[in-house]
Amino acid sequence: MIKVIKSNERHHQNFGWLDTYWHFSFDTYYDPDNVNWGALRVFNEDVIQPGQGFPMHGHRDMEIITYVLSGTLEHQDNMGNKGVIRAGEVQVMSAGKGVMHAEYNHSKEEPLHLLQLWILPRTRRLPPRWEQRGFSRDERGGKLLPVISDGDLTSTLHIDQDALVFVSSLKAGERAAHQSRARRKGYLFVIEGGIGLNGTALARGDQARLDDEKQLQLEAKQDSELILLDLPDAR
Repeated sequence: MIKVIKSNERHHQNFGWLDTYWHFSFDTYYDPDNVNWGALRVFNEDVIQPGQGFPMHGHRDMEIITYVLSGTLEHQDNMGNKGVIRAGEVQVMSAGKGVMHAEYNHSKEEPLHLLQLWILPRTRRLPPRWEQRGFSRDERGGKLLPVISDGDLTSTLHIDQDALVFVSSLKAGERAAHQSRARRKGYLFVIEGGIGLNGTALARGDQARLDDEKQLQLEAKQDSELILLDLPDAR
């Protein structure tokens, strides 16, 4: 099953300093029929104005993934971590038994564009941790590049969940394929461009929620940037 949600069907909020699309119930937006997709609990697309951001706040028992699309993100937390995440870089913060952190647009001039995903962990109350890594356009070019796993893939950042996250940069006409397992969920988001997914057309900002789709065939109709999640059916 492939369920397409078009870009303009997403929940949109514009606070001035933050222009955001929430794909699932989040903060002041609640829809009991749109809380999660398998282990994926949050998928937000944010544009944060220069010098603005989220002051110190807390999380627990959540695997939080941030993918910077353009601009620079400044992170600091109560574990002593402080860093700047640039375009093409991925950050993982496993909140575990509790962590405090702040996130800001590092630039005073340019907006920051990012995706933030929250994935439910397998185990509660783990020690919190943080890491980041860059993945270049060349690395993700022409294929689905794994950037997140449960630790089985040494080239990836890892989270406490049986999940895979891929990013991809496809030129017009290029194809990529993914084979999943039975009774899995999938989630595809078109960051830029337009693609065909098993013959279904998706444009910029569209998402596809996949249920028990073991074979995925992607074809770029124009130069495209994508993110794909392969998820357990339930927590």
